[in-house]
Amino acid sequence: MPQLARRIGRAKPSAIMQVAEKAKRLKAEGRDIISFSIGVPNFLPGEHVYAAARDALAKDSGQYGSNRGADLLLDAFIEHMGKIGLTGYGRVNVATGVGAKHVIYNLAEALLDEGDAIAFPTPYWTSYLDIAEIVNAKIELLPCPPEQDYKLTPAQLDAALAKKPKVFLFNNPSNPTGMVYTKEEIAALADVIAKYPDTWVITDDIYNRMVFDGVGYHNFVHARPELRDRVIFIDSLSKTYGMPGWRVGFMAGPEAVAQAIVTMNSNHITNVPEIATAAAIAALTGPQDVPTAKCAEFQAKRDQVMAALAQIPGVVCPRPQGAFYVFPDISVAFGRTHGPTGLAIGNDVDFCNALLEAKGVACVPGSAFGEPRALRISYTCPTQQLAPGLQRFQEFFAELQ
Repeated sequence: MPQLARRIGRAKPSAIMQVAEKAKRLKAEGRDIISFSIGVPNFLPGEHVYAAARDALAKDSGQYGSNRGADLLLDAFIEHMGKIGLTGYGRVNVATGVGAKHVIYNLAEALLDEGDAIAFPTPYWTSYLDIAEIVNAKIELLPCPPEQDYKLTPAQLDAALAKKPKVFLFNNPSNPTGMVYTKEEIAALADVIAKYPDTWVITDDIYNRMVFDGVGYHNFVHARPELRDRVIFIDSLSKTYGMPGWRVGFMAGPEAVAQAIVTMNSNHITNVPEIATAAAIAALTGPQDVPTAKCAEFQAKRDQVMAALAQIPGVVCPRPQGAFYVFPDISVAFGRTHGPTGLAIGNDVDFCNALLEAKGVACVPGSAFGEPRALRISYTCPTQQLAPGLQRFQEFFAELQ
C-alpha cells in the first residue's frame, strides 16, 4: 500500500474536540453530563442575520465569489475594525477565510518555510502547536505560568525575538486562560517588537469584543502605528456573534500578506459561500444588542466561576478579564485519590477523566494547551447548568483523599 505523506504523521486531532465528543457520547448513553469543554458561545445571532441569509438564498446567483471576499463583506469588516481603533486599512489589506483557524493555517503556509521558527506564549490554543507542526516549523514556546498571571513579559519577548523567529503569534484575549493585556502591557510588548523588524507578528484576537471590567481591547498597532507593516490581525464571527458553524474569519495586515491569503484561497476554498457572506455582513453591520448582552452575561458567569473556585483550598486561578474561559491550576489534586471511585489522580488528564466519570463534568486538560498543572473551564453552558456543574466540581475536590 502506498504511504501517506509525512506531514500527516505530524497532524493531530483536536484535544478539545476529543473531550467534547466523549462528553456527547456519554450523554447519548443516558449519563447526566454538564460540559465545560468546547469553546462554543452557545447563543444564536439576531434575527436580522437569518433574514439576510434567507434573502441571499432566495437570490442565490449560483456563481463563484471573490477569492478575497465580497466587497461588501470586506467593507463591513473594515468598518468593524474601525470601531476598535484599527483604522487606515483598505480592501487590499484584508482577506477572508472559512473561519479564523483556516486563516491562521493559510498564514502559516504563506509565512513559514520548513524549519522557520514560530514563537508563541504558553498556555496556547491547541491549534497553534498543531498547525506549526504540520508545516514543519521550529516551535519556540514561551512559558507564562499562573505565577505571572499567564501573561508574557517584555523580558521574555525580548529574549525570544533576539533569536529571530520568522513569526511571533500572540493571542489577546487568551484562549485558554481568558487573560487580557492592559494598554500599558501591550505598549511595553510593542516597544520590544519594534526592535526586531524581521519578525512577522500575528495577533489572534477573535475575542476582542468580549472584554470585561472596562479594561478594553488593545493592539500593538495602537501602541506603535509603524508596526502595521508586519502585524497581522485575526478576527472571526464565531465568538462575538454566536456563529461558529458559519465559518467566516478575517485577517487584516500588509497588502502582500493579504494577497498571499487570497492566492491560498484560490487554491483551497475559492471563496466564502454566498449565504454565509450575507449573514456575516448583517452580523457586522446590523444591531449589536445580542453580542453586547452576551458580553455582560459572560462577565457575570466569570464572577460565578471564580467565586466557586475561591472556595476550593489549594486551587489557584488568575482572574480572567475576557473571552469565556477560566484556567485554574488544579495541581493540588495530583498524587491523591478520588475516594468514592478509587480513581488515582497523577496528572491533569487523570483529573479530567475522573471528574467526568465520577461527576459527569467535562473539562479539557491543561496539557492540551501546554500547561499540565491546569484545566480549562468553558462557562458557556446554559445558565441553569453552571451552578450545578460548579457544585459537582467542588464536591469532587471535597472527596479527594
